Amino acid sequence: MSRLRLWRRQDRVPVVELQRANPLRAGIVLIVIIAIAVYFSFSKHIPFKHGFVLKAQFASAINIQPKSPVRIAGVNVGQVTSIKREGNTGVVNMEIESRGQPIHSDATVKIRPRLFLEGNWFVELQPGSPSASTVSSGYTIPVAQTSDPVQLDQVLDALTTDTRANLQSFLINYGEALTRKPEAPENAEQEPEVRGLNAAQALNRTYARGPKSLRGGAVDTQAVTGTEPDDLSKLVASINKVASALNVHEQDLSELFPNYNSFFSSLASQSTSLTRLVAELPGTLLSVQQGLAGLDESFPPTRAFAHDILPGVRNTNRTVAAALPWIEQVKASLSPAELGGVAKGLEEAVPSLARLTSEQTTLYDQTELFNKCMTNVIYPAGNAKLQDGSSTTGVEDYREFWYSLVGLASIGQNFTGNGPSVSALVGNSGEVLRSQPTSQVGSKIKGAELLGRSPLPPLGTRPAFPAEEPPYEPLVPCYKQALPNFNGPLSQGPADGGGK
Repeated sequence: MSRLRLWRRQDRVPVVELQRANPLRAGIVLIVIIAIAVYFSFSKHIPFKHGFVLKAQFASAINIQPKSPVRIAGVNVGQVTSIKREGNTGVVNMEIESRGQPIHSDATVKIRPRLFLEGNWFVELQPGSPSASTVSSGYTIPVAQTSDPVQLDQVLDALTTDTRANLQSFLINYGEALTRKPEAPENAEQEPEVRGLNAAQALNRTYARGPKSLRGGAVDTQAVTGTEPDDLSKLVASINKVASALNVHEQDLSELFPNYNSFFSSLASQSTSLTRLVAELPGTLLSVQQGLAGLDESFPPTRAFAHDILPGVRNTNRTVAAALPWIEQVKASLSPAELGGVAKGLEEAVPSLARLTSEQTTLYDQTELFNKCMTNVIYPAGNAKLQDGSSTTGVEDYREFWYSLVGLASIGQNFTGNGPSVSALVGNSGEVLRSQPTSQVGSKIKGAELLGRSPLPPLGTRPAFPAEEPPYEPLVPCYKQALPNFNGPLSQGPADGGGK
């Protein structure tokens, strides 16, 4: 007992205990392992667990055997487990794998031969349409949705004497049609590739294009399956809906097919035009292919644009939520009490503003003439620099004008408080000065000569006073008037005036 306690306490098995192993226990364990291995080798099922069980009623199930395959579209999805008779029908039990599910209530089952007419048999299962309800394990497909295999004796019973004679005539005529040489008119209508060949030889030529057509057919078949697992089933369901809708309008369909016949009759009468059209199709298809190639090249930038725009699309909701308060404020600002009232006042004032604008056209014309006069005459004349010998200042004449006004204001100052005045003192000795006849309009002294005395000889005026006034042309626009020549000949000659 002490040794047993030590073993439990230290979790160690003594060598003596190992040597005392029970051979009966080891034999039982070995038998169980062998039984499990044998079971899996023959049954290939996990004990106490069964797959999806499907039953089908057949009017005759004598040809099918257990372990016969169950196929969907040529792919094994299960096998027959047992066959039993119930009344006048045979019930076939099948176990369906997960890849053959789901099974719908409108599923159909057929017993098919692996070889033509006779041979090994298999069960062909059509799982039904997606629109139908899904069945659970143990469901029995009724006999109305199953079909029996065709036996050789049934085929021979259908081939009566008349049928066999018709079949023989068909085969003879079909053989003659394949081997008959085409006549000249028929040969002229054929493509250059098959001219001079009979139907069988032309048919053999078509096999040369078989690989490309089969490859294209494979591509089409793959495309028909769609990009998602349920695309094809959705397509079939949609076709079912269309067919159901068409079935409701039987009268319309019965009227549609005669119209189709008329349409195709008219189409057949234009066979020559259709031939020319078909001849033009390769070039058109080439252009379409080139266009599709260009479209395919545009997809990467489009895909990149779509990828780049995704962040903006994701922020659209937040942008709209942030813009809603602004929209409310804009809506309030456009109310009659705000911009709405201003807009109404502007609407009333627009006609008056339009009339004012139209009436200002004349003012703008006169303003343009004034601007031209200032630009072409006044500014150039004011910016001229007078040349006056030693008295030349070197500045523009408009500045000399302001300088003279400043000097005049300076010498006109006095201390009497009576305002500025300029006094000219005329002496009583020296040179006598006599002016030219005055030309002041409306003055009493018009045409008179003014006399004065100067202690020193006058220097005269420069430029010299002309003998006659320059021509006055009031009808000529100002900007077309000639510029005064301040530094011309008169400014270079002797000063006018003299003493007497």
